[in-house]
Amino acid sequence: MDTDEIKVAVIRIEGTNCEEETVNAFRECGVFAEAVHLKQFYSDMIRDEEQRTFSDYTCIVIPGGFSAGDYVRAGAIFSARLKSVLREDLEEFIKQGYPVLGICNGFQVLAELGALPGFDEDKPLSDEPEMALSINDSGKFECRSCFLMHENRGKCVFTWKIGKREIVMYPVAHAEGKVTFPAEKEQEYLETLKQNDQIVFRYVDPNGNYADYPWNPNGSVYNIAGICNVTGNVLGMMPHPERAFWYPNKQGKALFESVVEYMKRLP
Repeated sequence: MDTDEIKVAVIRIEGTNCEEETVNAFRECGVFAEAVHLKQFYSDMIRDEEQRTFSDYTCIVIPGGFSAGDYVRAGAIFSARLKSVLREDLEEFIKQGYPVLGICNGFQVLAELGALPGFDEDKPLSDEPEMALSINDSGKFECRSCFLMHENRGKCVFTWKIGKREIVMYPVAHAEGKVTFPAEKEQEYLETLKQNDQIVFRYVDPNGNYADYPWNPNGSVYNIAGICNVTGNVLGMMPHPERAFWYPNKQGKALFESVVEYMKRLP
């Protein structure tokens, strides 16, 4: 795929944030990106020139924020609206190998959609959520920079340019970021994630040691900060790489460069 064929949609609704930072991150990597309201994909109230389809894009991003006020559960309303009108489109998009990124609230949306942990290659969205992003163990909103260990061995298309076991520092800003799995399946899911190379980032201290609060800001099981689906083209993560695009040391830039490089290799 030529660079001018790469097109990124950052989907927004009421309450999302960091759309512009995410759009600018991709633009700095030399590709087209735009913020698109969810209604532009399905509403007949949108003018023709503003209507969009998933086939217009080669990458979909669900940004951070507090979509629809995070009522019910974080990401639940955004997910329900997306799934009710665009489920088939999103499933086909993922099956075709196009990348989907969920950052912070976007990770919560992907979990609610059943896109993550994404164990079934033939069914990109499960009928019911198989994981949740729960309230932080601290019981409060956590907003600060965190250290992450890159754990992926090469499956995740968003981290090709980040070294194995490289430590990066991205900010977090969430109240519901604790990765949890059903209690009776927790060990099974963790083993599957490990075997499938689906664990992408884990929280660590400045020396690279897995540690509890405050280094793990939410109490996530196994210190998980980000995971991908079984095919590696869907990534959900609580930390914000777009906020670390320039500082510190452009550590967030490699994530966006990685997925752009992946898209260049698509037919």
